[in-house]
Amino acid sequence: MLRDGPSDASRWLDAAYSDTTLVTSVGALHADLATEDDRPRGLPTSSSTLPSLNIQMFQHAKIGDADNVLHIGTGPGVADCMLAHRLSDKQITSIDVDPYLVEAARTRLHEIGLNPTILAADATGELPGGGDALIATVGVRPVPESWIAALRPGGRLVATIAGTSLIITATKDESGRAAGRISWDRAGFMRTRHGADYPPQLASLLATAREQDGEEITIGRYPVVHVTDAWDLASMLEVTAPGIEHEFTEKGAQRIALMAHADGSWARAVGRGKKNPEVHQGGPRRLWDLLDDIRLDWLSRGELPVRGTRVFIRQDGTTFLARGDWRVKL
Repeated sequence: MLRDGPSDASRWLDAAYSDTTLVTSVGALHADLATEDDRPRGLPTSSSTLPSLNIQMFQHAKIGDADNVLHIGTGPGVADCMLAHRLSDKQITSIDVDPYLVEAARTRLHEIGLNPTILAADATGELPGGGDALIATVGVRPVPESWIAALRPGGRLVATIAGTSLIITATKDESGRAAGRISWDRAGFMRTRHGADYPPQLASLLATAREQDGEEITIGRYPVVHVTDAWDLASMLEVTAPGIEHEFTEKGAQRIALMAHADGSWARAVGRGKKNPEVHQGGPRRLWDLLDDIRLDWLSRGELPVRGTRVFIRQDGTTFLARGDWRVKL
């Protein structure tokens, strides 16, 4: 629903200063350019991130008075406004893939006397160098080579792995590599994109999962779970089996979870309450089995190893996670 801010200035001001994420564009349509008759479909492509989450990311970067900060994901410019009140304009460079967002943020910040450098660029491409901290308020996988190159030795990277709530905090060394760990904190951001919108989602395959009988029909080992609401479980699944899309519905005691992947794999689990579900699966992989394997591992270990794991990033951005006997290459 489009909110017309100027029609109710006091509500508009309250929303702007609330600790809430406000979606400002859906698909390729920005709220500034939308009308009440527009009904955009697709994923959110820009938002005003809740201020406390911006602060959380800044704290992980351990920003010093003399540091130059590179921010990936300008959006409406809220994070850059906060940074510019902490540092000088010349210490801040901010990047967004959307030229409209860049111009709007630059104009609005200028109107309140703030003039950080804001550029329109694909964040996965070449970046300005010399940063003491690189803070990304978009999710990425893998870490682009240009992000490591943009940091000075001793510079700190703070970013989230796309599709997860996992925050990477890593410091670049003299060899050009970076090392750190996955924070115990959680944060979730939109994925990096290369144009005005994201590629099409797997609606047709999710429809298959919703309606068809599976090539394999079994009884699941555990009750149906709303995967995307179970942040650690969703993060572990995304790290080990990236790219799965989810859908969840609940009608009374009945819970239905759908999974789909671009390789043609899909799953549907239907259960009531805490009873084990009937599971339909098709395609080259058994997605629900992957999820159940992670849940079994969780029970046997007592926790999922991905939270708090060590992170190692090569100069080319290749990223490894390691904790005990658990290893993953992103």
